[in-house]
Order: sequence, then structure tokens, then C-alpha cells
Amino acid sequence: MASLSSFVALVILVVGGIFVHEIEAIPRTFLVFGDSLVDNGNNNYLATTARADAPPYGIDYQPSHRPTGRFSNGYNIPDIISQKLGAEPTLPYLSPELRGEKLLVGANFASAGIGILNDTGIQFINIIRMYRQYEYFQEYQSRLSALIGASQAKSRVNQALVLITVGGNDFVNNYYLVPYSARSRQYPLPEYVKYLISEYQKLLQKLYDLGARRVLVTGTGPMGCVPSEIAQRGRNGQCSTELQRASSLFNPQLENMLLGLNKKIGRDVFIAANTGKTHLNFINNPGQYGFKTSKIACCGQGPNNGIGLCTQLSNLCSNRDLNAFWDAFHPSEKANKLIVNDIMTGTKAYMNPMNLSTILALDATT
Repeated sequence: MASLSSFVALVILVVGGIFVHEIEAIPRTFLVFGDSLVDNGNNNYLATTARADAPPYGIDYQPSHRPTGRFSNGYNIPDIISQKLGAEPTLPYLSPELRGEKLLVGANFASAGIGILNDTGIQFINIIRMYRQYEYFQEYQSRLSALIGASQAKSRVNQALVLITVGGNDFVNNYYLVPYSARSRQYPLPEYVKYLISEYQKLLQKLYDLGARRVLVTGTGPMGCVPSEIAQRGRNGQCSTELQRASSLFNPQLENMLLGLNKKIGRDVFIAANTGKTHLNFINNPGQYGFKTSKIACCGQGPNNGIGLCTQLSNLCSNRDLNAFWDAFHPSEKANKLIVNDIMTGTKAYMNPMNLSTILALDATT
């Protein structure tokens, strides 16, 4: 009987050891929170108008060339970061495919239309607001614990790379959504930005409390220069000065807040990713980056192809690599690749206090 129990114990040890080895062989877990810039299909499972699950979305997505729920002609920023990590893309949290060992890869909790504030994107009705994304994150950790044990799960979450992209909708789908919006009557723009930053700080502190220890936090893009805003608010085809002012107020305050949080925590948890600076580079000098235009969306209609949704009835450019913008709001796959290049190797002006290549090298030694 003793020899049988020894044999069983040995089998458990060997099988467990193999599983632990397999876990260690999988690239670090990648967790994604935020809005349509990083949503890879959660909204497909929701009754909302904020969806990208119909052609021509996904026209260049490999290998299917079909829509996936990403607001892109192909890969979005999380996809390209996953490639840099040597990992498969994270699945949307709501996907029924996210189970078993797929949980080790990570999860994408992002939902198009959401903002820092819960009243942002109310016109989209059924979207996953930030507090709900965090509830799903806690649920994810429970599922991971059931798979590999509480200790391993905690370690994997602590060692995960986290990306959060949120804030743009608090301007375009809230403060500036309609003339004399409730928020614009409540706050002058500088005070609204301060309010957003204070609310965002609470969200980031909560993310830390939930176990995140390496968090890339992107600022807003140059909101006044997206085709939609040029078409609706710009003068003579130029960027909207008011929305550009909002970006120029928000992004530096976000960076200062992140550095302050790091100081309070005593380690570099939060990394300010100045993706707006990259964006501005190819908006100001499109030809230098191989673009034909940074003002006209590839897919859309009206001035700058910036009015309404991208649908099968929209104008569609033949070579998506020549346009910095895919639709009225979102970068093309090529633009996303340029943004990730700066996330990987950018100087402190782009990635403060360090870029992702430095983080990966540093974390590999600890």
C-alpha cells in the first residue's frame, strides 16, 4: 500500500512538474483594459452600436481578412505588443474560447465607447465600463487560480504586462459630444481635465491593488486631428484647436500623475506611453513615415471620410498602408505598428521612465 501511495505521489509530482514547466515556458501574461483603441472583440458579445464586427473592418487581418471586433483594418496595438512578447494575441474576456491554458496568455477586458467616467459613452448603452472591466479582472484571477493554484496565479498576475488605454472618449463622447453638454456646463476645460486625472488616479490605484505591477498607460492621441474632428470642427481642413487644447492639457498632467503614483508606491509600476507624440509625428510629416495622408480616413464618407461609421457602403481606399487613419477615429494597422515601435524602443520623451524593451530586459533578470 505504501509503494502504491509513493507511486501516486510520484506521478502527481511529475505531472505537476511538467505543468509548472509548461506554465513557465509560456510568455508573460498580457492584460488589456480600455476603449476601442485596444478592444479586440468584447463588444461583439454585447447589444451595442459600438461594434466593429462587419466588413470592411478586418480587411487586412491575418489570416482570415474578416472582421474580428477590432477597430482596425488589421492588427491593433495589443496584437502588435503580443507579437513583440512572442505570444499569441489575447482573447476578449467575453469570448467562450478563453478557457483552460488560454487563460495563461492573458485577457483583453477593453470595450469600445467607455471612458474614465461612467457617464461617458452613455449613447452606446451596453458597454463594459471600467468598474466592470475590473470586476471581470477579479473573476479572471479566480479562474486562473482554479487552473494553476492561488499562489501561481498571484505570481502570474504580478508579473503580467498590463496595458490601459482610456480617456479620449471622455472628451469626444462626453464633454464635446454635444454643444453645452452636462459636463461642459459643470466644468471649464482645465477643471474638467483635473477632474479626469483625479478619477483616473483612483482607477490606477485600484488596478495596483488588484495585483498589477507593470502597467503601460497611454495618453490620448491628438484628438483634434482625427478625421472626424477635422471634418466637424476643423477650419479649412486643419485640426480642431479646442480638442488639441484638451490633449495638450490632459497628457502632461497624466504623465505627472503616473510619476507621482510611482513615487508613492516606491517602484516604477506605471509607465507613461506618450502615444500622442508618435501620432503627431506622422500627422505633421506623413510622407516621412510612408503615408500619403494623415487627414483623410481610409474608410468613411463626407469630408475627410470623417462623417459617420465605416460600413460596406463607405468609401474605401485600396492601399491601407497609405493612410494614417483607418476610420474616422482609429489608426490604421501601419500607424499602430509605428506607435508600438515607439513603445518598444522610444526615448524618455515617448516612454517615461523607460520603454518596453528596457522593461522586458529588466524583468528578465529579476
